[in-house]
Amino acid sequence: MSEFLLQFSPVTQAFMATLFTWGVTAAGAAVVFFTKEINHKFMDSTLGFAAGVMIAASFWSLLAPGIEMAEQLGLTPWLTAVIGFMGGGIFMRLTDKFLPHLHPGLNMSKSEGIKTSWQRSTLLVLAITLHNIPEGLAVGVAFGAVAAGLPSATIGGAIALAIGIGIQNFPEGTAVSMPLRREGMSKGKSFMMGQASGIVEPIAGVLGAIFVLKMQNILPYALCFAAGAMIFVVVEELIPESQSNYKNIDTVTMATMAGFSVMMILDVALG
Repeated sequence: MSEFLLQFSPVTQAFMATLFTWGVTAAGAAVVFFTKEINHKFMDSTLGFAAGVMIAASFWSLLAPGIEMAEQLGLTPWLTAVIGFMGGGIFMRLTDKFLPHLHPGLNMSKSEGIKTSWQRSTLLVLAITLHNIPEGLAVGVAFGAVAAGLPSATIGGAIALAIGIGIQNFPEGTAVSMPLRREGMSKGKSFMMGQASGIVEPIAGVLGAIFVLKMQNILPYALCFAAGAMIFVVVEELIPESQSNYKNIDTVTMATMAGFSVMMILDVALG
């Protein structure tokens, strides 16, 4: 796969990789064609698994390479990591504060961001879209980093990141489409709304790749920024949502550890 991708420019690589992650989101949304209900314990476990993947990806694919690149470029590694990491978290906090959205399983009174008259379905899509912004950005930055020619950035590592994010996108697509189906929306429309939440990933991926190619000196900051944004999503949304049912906490915790392990294996084996 890496030989195939190397034929293309970093921007095209990022676009193809994020089309894959969007496709997995669509596959998760397509569950509505087969069932109207999913076991809550299973759903919580898949969200926990997704959290584990994102935590591992944040370190192995983003934060650690960012620190190594900072050192290679003569920057202060710890300061670069802190600035980028906290910058990503602050960016997501501001987006979370102002973008209207509603997390799955909550009623309209629990919607966040600026108050609007938008429909529940739109707010649900925007909640998952909020997750997907840093994911697409991370993939784009990873492929842009490969083009910079720094030893710590490899095409295998970028592919591993895309695969890991793709895996954890499956439950995110399901998390949008299933609640809409339960509320009476048609299968087709529920699917379309669920897959639409992933459309931002190719956009963010391409923008991330272009950005770091134009300004390679900020690449270590960009990698750490993407890591911070992903950790914000995990701590603020995925983990609380996955552990909302106290009875499932032990199972969900093990699923989170399994997700971390899978992403770690992917990154070490391919990177």
